[in-house]
Amino acid sequence: MVQAIVTDIEGTTSSLSFVKEVLFPYSARELPGFVRAHGQRPEVRQLLDEARQVAGGALDDGQLVATLLRWIEEDRKLGPLKGLQGLLWEAGYRQGDFQGHVYEDVPRRLREWKERGLRLYVYSSGSVHAQKLLFGHTRFGDLTPLFSGYFDTGVGGKREVASYAAIVKELGLPAAQVLFLSDVREELDAAAAAGLRTACLLRGEGPTVDPGPHPEARSFDDVHP
Repeated sequence: MVQAIVTDIEGTTSSLSFVKEVLFPYSARELPGFVRAHGQRPEVRQLLDEARQVAGGALDDGQLVATLLRWIEEDRKLGPLKGLQGLLWEAGYRQGDFQGHVYEDVPRRLREWKERGLRLYVYSSGSVHAQKLLFGHTRFGDLTPLFSGYFDTGVGGKREVASYAAIVKELGLPAAQVLFLSDVREELDAAAAAGLRTACLLRGEGPTVDPGPHPEARSFDDVHP
């Protein structure tokens, strides 16, 4: 019996186009000015220093910004980049530049599952900060009270079996009582190899996904934990 649900974001709760066409361009557009204006704030400086270490060179801030912009274009899953993007997106959400996109079925079903006593979690390559911002600023209101916790790549890569084993350990539940929702076959394969239940979201965005052995769902309405 399922006791907890862990959900991906992009292509699962939220449109791929929102991330690719709204969030990423916003962070690229705002990053240079943000670093100039706030580069000496301790939390920003720490992220810049971490990014400089990842880049592997003694880059000045201008060169580092150019590297960060290239990483955004390449959609690199790097902690300091995700941290900086989270700070940029926080300003955008608070200024009303955009709202976090979620599909209509998502808040409705999340509330139903929460009322049934299921524990709800998020696991995304975006930082925990960015996850909370997205779900905290939707047209359906603040959805963050529905979730019991959040995971990002700090727990490991999303296509690594060990990541899901670590999440299950953190939840304190048998793997078979945890359901993972995603639109990426390789993530679902890794979760299943760790013993989790799975469902593949096929929302009709992007390339056709081969769900393989994983149960298919066109929306959260097709998910029956």
